[in-house]
Amino acid sequence: MSNTRGVPGGDSRRNAFYAQSGGVTAVINATACGVIETARRHGDRIGKVFAGRNGILGALCEELIDTSRETPAAIAALRETPGGAFGSCRYKLAPPEKDEREYARLMAVFRAHDIGYFFYNGGGDSQDTAHKVAELGEREGYPIACIGIPKTVDNDLPLTDTCPGFGSVAKYVAVSIREAALDVASMCETSTKVFILEVMGRHAGWIAAAAGLAQHDRHDAPHLILFPETPFDEEDFLKKVRETVEANGYCVIAASEGTRYADGRFLAEAGTRDAFGHAQLGGVAPVLAEIVNSALGYKYHWAVADYLQRSARHIASGIDVEQAYAVGEAAVEFALAGKNAVMTAVVRTCDKPYGWRIGEAPLKRVANVERRMPKAYIRKDGYGITAAARRYLEPLIAGEAYPRYVNGLPNYVSLKNALAPKKLEPWAA
Repeated sequence: MSNTRGVPGGDSRRNAFYAQSGGVTAVINATACGVIETARRHGDRIGKVFAGRNGILGALCEELIDTSRETPAAIAALRETPGGAFGSCRYKLAPPEKDEREYARLMAVFRAHDIGYFFYNGGGDSQDTAHKVAELGEREGYPIACIGIPKTVDNDLPLTDTCPGFGSVAKYVAVSIREAALDVASMCETSTKVFILEVMGRHAGWIAAAAGLAQHDRHDAPHLILFPETPFDEEDFLKKVRETVEANGYCVIAASEGTRYADGRFLAEAGTRDAFGHAQLGGVAPVLAEIVNSALGYKYHWAVADYLQRSARHIASGIDVEQAYAVGEAAVEFALAGKNAVMTAVVRTCDKPYGWRIGEAPLKRVANVERRMPKAYIRKDGYGITAAARRYLEPLIAGEAYPRYVNGLPNYVSLKNALAPKKLEPWAA
């Protein structure tokens, strides 16, 4: 299938559409930078890069941000700016066999704005959307190259060694729990004896595992890590907490938000669901704190890393920033090479010294598939990480990539985000 076609005026260049999806990260804008800068270098083959305002909703609502209105300096500054510069969303397209309206609308917008390249930057649900759009183009006979770009702090996409965004969260969590532990240790004789840090990770414990990087030896924090992959046993948990406090004077715990009982119930399930159908979790840290206090009577403190962990660009992993840019850059190169329905992926070539390159994975094998923590990465007692996990994780937090500071604060960029003129009737959801 050709990726170019003639347009009025004899211009064979076609435009690109890029969108950010799902929860944003400290480095997703570095990926956007990689896409836009690479497309600009290929200005003889790619016209404008439009970014979807608020993700795929920008395509449905025909709210296309014209990135050509941004200066090279502003685009370059995206590499140092957290959050989603163009807006993101949690919105899952219905299967085309159930509702064709959304797909018909996407195709109408793509035709109206001569979109020949579709770059979707997100997790498993987003890769599913990119795959569906690729199939739609085939069915409609519309030439469009659909390339998925990995992004998720949860690190749960298959067929990529790591997901951009994860390395920086891992670094933040490991640093934060080490620093908090020093505070707790200083006061444990007369004050707090149990500290719980809740981290993201609904079904996969990669972020919780990263907290284990803070531990030098068995007496160091975190003393206990709770993974979604390991069923929560309250009696055993309380025994471990008591033994740790008696041995060290305090106990520091890293808990995944997805910590669950053996029957699959989340400790902190709130009873509601998000746009993707995922259970909303109400906070596992206070639940655990109440369990500890009721049974053992220890004074406690808890904290939820929440958005702080995924937006902490000031302490981003240098490797993560590099990989985030590289998967965006490669997406454009792949599209221009005629590839379609694939996701750019990080391929590890060596542990020590860490080596990596960019490869590809078929979208149909990535869409809606979650990669859990391997059993070999979880200690036999279920409360810590193994040497194999450490070998995997350590390279991903390596290196610093500090943003520029002005008056003591990071100097993050705000884009104009000027919209292209609309050509179609308003979208009625």
